[in-house]
Amino acid sequence: MGAKVMMVTKVGDDLFADNTIRNLESYGIDTEFTSKVPGTSSGVAPIFVDQESKNRILIIKGANQHLLPEDVDRATEKLKKCSLIVLQLEIPLQTIYRAIDFGNEHGIPVILNPAPASKDLDFDFVCKSDYFIPNESELEILTGLPVENEAQIEAAASTLIEKGLKNVIVTMGSRGVMWVTKDNTQMVDSHKVNAIDTTGAGDAFIGCFAHYFVNNGDVLHAINMATAFAALSVTKRGTQTSYPNKEEVEQFLKVLA
Repeated sequence: MGAKVMMVTKVGDDLFADNTIRNLESYGIDTEFTSKVPGTSSGVAPIFVDQESKNRILIIKGANQHLLPEDVDRATEKLKKCSLIVLQLEIPLQTIYRAIDFGNEHGIPVILNPAPASKDLDFDFVCKSDYFIPNESELEILTGLPVENEAQIEAAASTLIEKGLKNVIVTMGSRGVMWVTKDNTQMVDSHKVNAIDTTGAGDAFIGCFAHYFVNNGDVLHAINMATAFAALSVTKRGTQTSYPNKEEVEQFLKVLA
């Protein structure tokens, strides 16, 4: 989408490591703080897609487990220049908490995607994030509440608002997106497409949301654009390979209009 991105992460010293770094760099991502962990495998996530286009992902964290709070501090000077920090849960929770605190210390908004969902999350830290973006199943795991319909999803999300979260944005696949705050609940409908592979749709949504949020701070506009981006992503197989570019998203929305 044209955003400037830096990645603070760890890879192993295996075949996947160099391929991962080359792949990041091929998309123009700053890899200065992407480093190798000797004697460790890189994190991988084999994906299984069924005949209904639904997916299951087996996460092997590998070197991701070695990304520590001091790695956040090591990247301080460059991180301070960022407009947004995006986090997910394939790294140690203490590193997540340090990154959230870093954002708070330097006035940088934080998006936390609780994937894979963990009941060990400390909401004293989580509530310091600005945007909490789970999918339905993650919301169910984190709250212990049913999420079979929109009313239940809103009720579950509202319990997180009561804990102190400012914004909960629930991605609901073909049912759209629900944005819940203390004062309001906003629904954004999904786009009807021929879904072939839903793998990576959540990441597609969050990446596109981050781009547009940084551009103008308009949350609803960012959700609308990200919903279109994610819809296009499920019409192709794969994860990164299924993601559209900016022109394709804009053309898709023109056709809908």
